[in-house]
Amino acid sequence: MSWTRGVTAALAVCVLVLAGSVGCGTSDAEERGDGGAPAPVGRVLEDRDEEGRPYRQVDEEHAPEVGIEVQREPAGDGWRVRLTLRGFRLSPAGTPGKAVAGRGTVRLFLDGRFVTELRDLEHRLPGRLVARGTHHVTARLYADDGTVWAVNGEPVENTADITVSEPEVSPGAASGGGGGD
Repeated sequence: MSWTRGVTAALAVCVLVLAGSVGCGTSDAEERGDGGAPAPVGRVLEDRDEEGRPYRQVDEEHAPEVGIEVQREPAGDGWRVRLTLRGFRLSPAGTPGKAVAGRGTVRLFLDGRFVTELRDLEHRLPGRLVARGTHHVTARLYADDGTVWAVNGEPVENTADITVSEPEVSPGAASGGGGGD
């Protein structure tokens, strides 16, 4: 009957080892300043963007990056926006609202006004949204929980400038294709 004690002792050791490994060790989670639950990644700051979304501070070494290129479409009726990402993956629709390092969405802004949330590297910006003049198209990175990825208290973003100029119409040219009211 001594073999049953050996099996029981071995099971007890296994349970203790497993329980101990779960409860020990370090975690990347940092305590939030407001005493709430630990943040899964980075540190949530009190600073907020224009929409009231809090910044999620990450160190520069592990920070994601975004690049943006905007080109006029050949037909001239819109703009092609292309993103390049480094250290960041776009989350598919339906992803749980939890911050995960290097994941999330890109929000596109035109002159500081929200245009759309992107889950793809390309987007068509309709020409009707861009009036004559110089404009700023900004791509900003967000975690899936809606927080803004930030480094040194500044959002991780990049901006491209575009200028829209319309051809001059001579005074005698028809502007609308004729006809009365």
